Parts: sequence; structure tokens; C-alpha cells
Amino acid sequence: MEDYLARIGPADETAMRAAAERQLALTKPTGSLGVLEELSVRVAGMTGSCPPAVPAPAVVTVFAADHGVHAQSVSPWPQEVTAAMLANFAAGGAAVNAFAKNNNVDVRVVDVGVATPVDQLDIVHAKVRPGTRDLSTEAALTEDEVLQAIKVGFDLADQLVKDGYRCLLTGDMGIANTTASAALIATFTGTTAEAVTGRGTGIDDATLAHKTAVVAGALKLHQASDPLGALSAYGGLEHAALAGYILGAAANKVPVILDGVIAGAAALAAQAFHPAVVDYCVAGHRSAEPGHAVALKALGLQPLVDLDLRLGEGTGAVLAYPILTCAVRALGEMATFESAGISS
Repeated sequence: MEDYLARIGPADETAMRAAAERQLALTKPTGSLGVLEELSVRVAGMTGSCPPAVPAPAVVTVFAADHGVHAQSVSPWPQEVTAAMLANFAAGGAAVNAFAKNNNVDVRVVDVGVATPVDQLDIVHAKVRPGTRDLSTEAALTEDEVLQAIKVGFDLADQLVKDGYRCLLTGDMGIANTTASAALIATFTGTTAEAVTGRGTGIDDATLAHKTAVVAGALKLHQASDPLGALSAYGGLEHAALAGYILGAAANKVPVILDGVIAGAAALAAQAFHPAVVDYCVAGHRSAEPGHAVALKALGLQPLVDLDLRLGEGTGAVLAYPILTCAVRALGEMATFESAGISS
């Protein structure tokens, strides 16, 4: 972890000032592009250049894992759905595949902890263990297992940037992973289980009350505070891998577009490891899960899309990617008043 964290630094203030000054000179009323103006300035800071190059090509990485807390009936879906969806991703049949094709984003799928064997699939096989332990009765992971999963994400980010990708997008798959996400978000933000626990894939009121009680009990049982301890207490393996992936994006000075509540929980863990990591994060959307709004507020990020999405997979991040590229193109390709011959 020390070697990874040593590679991360804050956004480039000089590039950001230059981008802000260029925004004032573009042929439009100041502030008329709203959030896109601030976004383009942030990308300049991430990359250390003004104007920055369009962050392309892009790739969404779907980290998949299972959760022992599934045994507590916090989800109506059987655990085998995680492995079945990996096959769907590999075959190009999921929503994220359709969105990615539309937006010219490549897809990578990683088994970092799926309980069911998926060795036959054409995906990245990096299984740390077959699912976590039950967070409601014991620590979901050992600290060594957390570090292994973080390494999977960080090393993959390194390799993707080496392969030429200039924007990394987060994706996830794992039945019961919103339960682990709620516990992580509550831990890092100091909020209650009631404030951050949602319906996930769609549960009734009775199951939501039970799920909330499971999260509250886990928070009382573990009382974790530091990022390594929290990821060990609650998991999941996809959360730890995503935290490493986000840290890896920051270390390589490329933007990382966060998806929903699972990515939000992972980003909070990454921020706890190194506060500067948030300089490289873009909130793709605001999930319908209540914990996601809490996470975004704590991260200080404004979502680009708000469509009541709660699918995961990376769908919200992929939807937001063209908005990011438009913001960067506007900064770099619009005429200035001077170049257009328009008098001040």
C-alpha cells in the first residue's frame, strides 16, 4: 500500500488556473456551460495539461464478487445470479454492454471473488477467495485478503493505462453488495444504518427493515474506523478491488468515473487511504440508493446524471462518459473571443 499511495499527488493547480482563465475567454457567456466548465477545469488538473486531451479511449471494468451476508436473506435473488451475470457480461448481453457499445467504451469483467466457479469464461480471473464471510457474524475478510483485492484493482488500472486507456470507469456485480456498501458508507460518514440502507435490487418493506437491522448489528459488532479495518469487517472483494482501481487511476493521473452506491462506498475507502484521490473522481450519476447521496456529499462530488438508476454494472458511469468528453472538447476546441475576432 505504501508504494501505491506514494505515487498519488493532488491535482495540478497551475493547469486548473490556466483552464479557468481559458473558460473566461471562450465564445460564450461566463458560466453558461454550468457544471461542464468546472468539470473541464478539474480534468485539466487531473492530467496536468491545459487544454487537456479528450480522455479517450475509455474502459469500464466490472468487478464481481459474492457476499457471505447473503445467508441472512437480505436479497431475494439467489447468489448464483452473480456468476450467471458474468456469463452475460462476457457474451455482451447486459445493459452495460449495450450502453458501452453506444458510447464507444470497452468492457472488462473481473472475477475477484465470485462464489461459483466461472473458470470457463473469457474474463479476467483474479479470485482472491470465493465470496466473503458473513459480515453480520464475523469479519468478512482478513486484512491480507483486502490487500490482495486492492492489488488486483490497482494493478489492473496500471495495465489499462499502459494499454492506452485514458479514462477508467467503475462497474460492479455481486448479489447482496448493497448491504456491505451501506455498512461501509455508514462507517466512513458517521451516519446511521437507517440513513444509508436501501432496497437494492428491489425488496419489500419487511425485508428492508431486516436488512437495515443486519447493517446496524454489523456496525455495532465491528466498530471499524480505518479503511483497511472497514474493508476487512464488511467486504466486499469488489469494494476493495474498486478502491484499488480508483487509487490506480489517481496514481496514473487519469479521470475515473464512478458508478453508483458500490463505487461510492469504494471511493470513500480510497479517500480514507489517500485524500487526494478524490481530485481524480467524477460522479457519473446519483443512484436511487439512499446511501449513495450520503457518499457523494461526503466526497464533495456532484453527479452528472440523475435518472433514478439502481442497476449497477457501471451503467451510470458509461452514460456519463460522453458528458465528460463534451466538457473537455468545449474547453479545447471552442474559439476564444480573440481567435474569433470578436471585440471585448
